[in-house]
Amino acid sequence: MSIGTGIVLFVLGAILAFGLELDIPGLNDDFVGYLLMGAGVVVFLIGLIFLMRRRSTVEHTRTVGDAGTAERVTERRTDADPY
Repeated sequence: MSIGTGIVLFVLGAILAFGLELDIPGLNDDFVGYLLMGAGVVVFLIGLIFLMRRRSTVEHTRTVGDAGTAERVTERRTDADPY
């Protein structure tokens, strides 16, 4: 969702900076457009970082038998691949 939001912000900023000539007193449309483009790039990069991040869990179980004679160790790994 953040990747799409970043692209939308970038496109809106480019339209405002390069495509429209607004004359609103006290508001520089080029600056606002560049600001939206920069925010779009930042949001896009944050979305990519979260997408590429891998999550994994490791669970260790240790079972000791009667009188401490037998020991069983179980390890279970779960890798959640975002794809």
